[in-house]
Amino acid sequence: MILILGACGGNAQTQPKLSEDQQLYSPETAVKLLILGTAQDAGSPQIACDKQCCKDLFKNPDKSRKVVALGLVDEQYKRSYLFEATPEIGSQLHDLNTQASFPTSKQPDGVFLTHAHIGHYTGLMFFGKESLNSTKLPVYAMPGMTSFITNNGPWGQLVSDNNIALEALSEDKKVLLSPSLTVTPFLVPHRDEYSETAGFLIKGPYKQALFIPDIDKWGRWDTSIVKLLSEVDYAFIDATFYDGNELNTRDISAVPHPFVIESMALFKDLPAKEKNKIYFIHLNHTNPLFDTDSEEYKEVIRRGFHVATFLQEFEL
Repeated sequence: MILILGACGGNAQTQPKLSEDQQLYSPETAVKLLILGTAQDAGSPQIACDKQCCKDLFKNPDKSRKVVALGLVDEQYKRSYLFEATPEIGSQLHDLNTQASFPTSKQPDGVFLTHAHIGHYTGLMFFGKESLNSTKLPVYAMPGMTSFITNNGPWGQLVSDNNIALEALSEDKKVLLSPSLTVTPFLVPHRDEYSETAGFLIKGPYKQALFIPDIDKWGRWDTSIVKLLSEVDYAFIDATFYDGNELNTRDISAVPHPFVIESMALFKDLPAKEKNKIYFIHLNHTNPLFDTDSEEYKEVIRRGFHVATFLQEFEL
């Protein structure tokens, strides 16, 4: 117990001893990550889907089912950032601003992009003159992604009209956002038709997180995901499909995301502390993990993992 004397010299009061994290964090200095979306690029419900997973959602939309994105809020330096520019960026930026304790501007302080697939960058269109008409909004992207935006319409117009200002990222090179907040991009294997694919290591004053919403099978990466897990506090990783049963209309070899069952098998011998770091994200509309009553969801939890949830908050 911590002994605290009364302000006027009265009787001493006792209060529960603060945990290490409670001692470190305060509202004025906290850096936090927010889950602003958990769905695969095309959302949920998905266009033209008449399966059981979607048909009721067209009638009764679930406002928590937004395309995958993270928000980053730095309370000390009063800055906010988006990771991914999804087609739902309007509501996601609103959600980000709502969660900040300080007055925010109409545009974030920066947007970090992973790659050139529809759910991850097309929200940039809302920064153009037809919508927000932002001014030199910093957009952080790898070289291939930068070239794609610059040299293809309508995205190039955002650059020429100074709606966005492209900030070049380099593999494994830190971006300093504040004295206690950095973002480091790294490359991962994925379908790179228009750009490379990046993941991010987001490091705050006390904790750090991995963000890998899209990747091919873990075995195709020359980096050990198990080793990376040992170096971070949270890992938000690709869980597009629970297993191959969802892919009954496509060639399974052409969709090489790691199935959730494969990831759980890879991590099965890790200590409980390591498993507890893992949050599955980027769920296809068919994924049973959307349903917290499903046997698949219960199995993920039983094995010691998590499924990321909308507006979930993590201190960094």
